[in-house]
Amino acid sequence: MSPQTLTTAEGITERFDPTACLDERVRHEASIAKPLVPGCYIEMQGPEQTLLIELGEEVVHIGRGLTAELHLDDASVSRRHAILLPRVSGARILDDRSSNGTFVNGRPIQQHDLSDGDEIAIGRVLLRYVEV
Repeated sequence: MSPQTLTTAEGITERFDPTACLDERVRHEASIAKPLVPGCYIEMQGPEQTLLIELGEEVVHIGRGLTAELHLDDASVSRRHAILLPRVSGARILDDRSSNGTFVNGRPIQQHDLSDGDEIAIGRVLLRYVEV
């Protein structure tokens, strides 16, 4: 996964740092680069560093709303965008009736069982699901 670039309607390429839209609490709890213990993680790559957010056994709400556990402060992200559900083996992602949709590996989904390496697009924020 490489740092994100976006092309606007005018054909202008813009660099986008997804880690900049992370809530300070989430950024502080995330580890840098390699996972420390076996488990499931969400990887977010910025221009300077890659962050790993550990997924525990709790449901994780993703969105722009202040109550989201994975708070992404970007206008392309709905207040209640998606939900990550932990499972015995891996996780499942559900779209939470978002405006821009939730995509896994480039395809729109309503729900999807995640596999190691799946790329998740939440608005213009690209995440990767990692199992160790």
